[in-house]
Amino acid sequence: MALSTAHQRLVDTAADLFYRHGITNTGVDRIAAESKVSKPTLYAHFRTKDALVAAVLKTQHSRRRGEIEAYLAGQEAPDGRWPLLVFDWLDDWHRTEGRRGCAFVNASAELAGPAAAEARACAAGHKRWWRGLFTELCARTGADRPGELADSLCLLMDGANARRLVEDDPRAASAARRAAAELLTAHLEAR
Repeated sequence: MALSTAHQRLVDTAADLFYRHGITNTGVDRIAAESKVSKPTLYAHFRTKDALVAAVLKTQHSRRRGEIEAYLAGQEAPDGRWPLLVFDWLDDWHRTEGRRGCAFVNASAELAGPAAAEARACAAGHKRWWRGLFTELCARTGADRPGELADSLCLLMDGANARRLVEDDPRAASAARRAAAELLTAHLEAR
């Protein structure tokens, strides 16, 4: 079922505001005003701000997943090393949209209490999806312990996102890619 225009506008506006200014710094009044909907309309679509945050994270997960899957589908892996393509994508994303790092980590850092459980679950699910994707790419590359390598690559990706946010370092993803290449080489040579 298609979402209403107001619903989608609320999600898109909230996603932008949450990412640029933080969840706690963005009030529902501002979201309603910038979405050009009334507060009653906002609450008709989302009973709480936490429900809106969860909807934003679900939408961002779907978009991010679509972006990376489309990117990978159009690429050839250097020397069959598929995980490195993720870091190439991350580098491009950091230089264009990703100046504040990972929206899911950022949201998790702000969310507390039982009301935010759904949003935290969305963030955790997104991270599980990344681990699964890296595991699949590591297996395709020929790593003996693809899950173990995937865990390390996820840490590198999250570290690059944190460095991009905290230090505003646009080279963080390329540094993570170099470390990922070394890890991948070590795993492949250990076979």
